[in-house]
Amino acid sequence: VRLVESGGGSVQAGDSMRLACAASGQSFITYFMAWFRQAPGKEREWVAAITWTVGTTYYPDSVRGRFTISRDNAKNTVYLQMNRLKPADTAIYYCTTAPSISTDPRAHAYWGQGTQHTASS
Repeated sequence: VRLVESGGGSVQAGDSMRLACAASGQSFITYFMAWFRQAPGKEREWVAAITWTVGTTYYPDSVRGRFTISRDNAKNTVYLQMNRLKPADTAIYYCTTAPSISTDPRAHAYWGQGTQHTASS
């Protein structure tokens, strides 16, 4: 399994950014895809998840209404659209996959290398 994130960078608070995760190596049709983030000195935090089949989405309260996860099945790519960014959203963002939805990073065996996102005030 290979997960490759892209799209990170630096923006001003209030701006938007879209991250992408290209997945390969196996069929993900029965899996959940998810995004986590990790800020310096903090634990890895779940921010969004989606099912490949129906496209059902899940979010924690901290990002609901600002972040949108989506997928392109034909491209095996998952996206994270982040709007109204805050300095507190600054972190390394990781793409991951698992056979069932979980907010626990230990339940995910496969991870991308991560992409840094910074929102400055």
